[in-house]
Amino acid sequence: MANLLKTSLTFSKSDSVVVIGLGHFGGAVAQSLARLGHDVMGIDRNPELVQAWADRLTHTVQADSTSVNTLRQLGVAEFSHAIVGIGSDLSSSLMTVMALTELKIPDIWVKALNTPHGQIAERVGAHHVVYPEAAMGERIAHLITGRIIDYVDFGEGFAVAKIHAPVPTHNRRLADCDVPQTFGVVVVGVKHTGADFQPATPATVVAPGDMLIVAGSSSKIEAFAGCANA
Repeated sequence: MANLLKTSLTFSKSDSVVVIGLGHFGGAVAQSLARLGHDVMGIDRNPELVQAWADRLTHTVQADSTSVNTLRQLGVAEFSHAIVGIGSDLSSSLMTVMALTELKIPDIWVKALNTPHGQIAERVGAHHVVYPEAAMGERIAHLITGRIIDYVDFGEGFAVAKIHAPVPTHNRRLADCDVPQTFGVVVVGVKHTGADFQPATPATVVAPGDMLIVAGSSSKIEAFAGCANA
């Protein structure tokens, strides 16, 4: 199969992505990439998963991703980006990273099960490590109180969140609230009831029921959002 596929793949190197492991994580990433218009090759050992994704990706292949020769025959060396989304098989995940490193893939992403997995992956050649379970746990922790509607953590203490407009901002211009000085966060967007989000300006008047997009440290966003119930 690998030899037959080698000559049939015509991917654009600049935006091509190979996703190895088409489980929940890898499949979701592959689908999003395809929706954004990227050429995506999906690789998995499970023939059922390969068949399930056959009509949704540029190409799908049943293959052993731990084999450098197999990946080379499949033309993976021509890809700009690789995502290793292999689930619970730590050995296969790391061996796949090593194979991709040997092929000199310039941008390798790895789903890690835990910190040791991520650290080893980086040592053997991964450029980026993703901890989806930990990230989801962090996100849910911020959402569960109901103060925060949506939350994205960018690391290093910085986050962006969608929150209900806190009481201290009601019926006031943002310039008068002096949110950065008082609360240590920045309001970057405002959604009035029945309207779309708009960029926030000092002249923006916040009404009860509005939603805000705010940026800053996680702890300060939590504190600012908590004022909604003051």
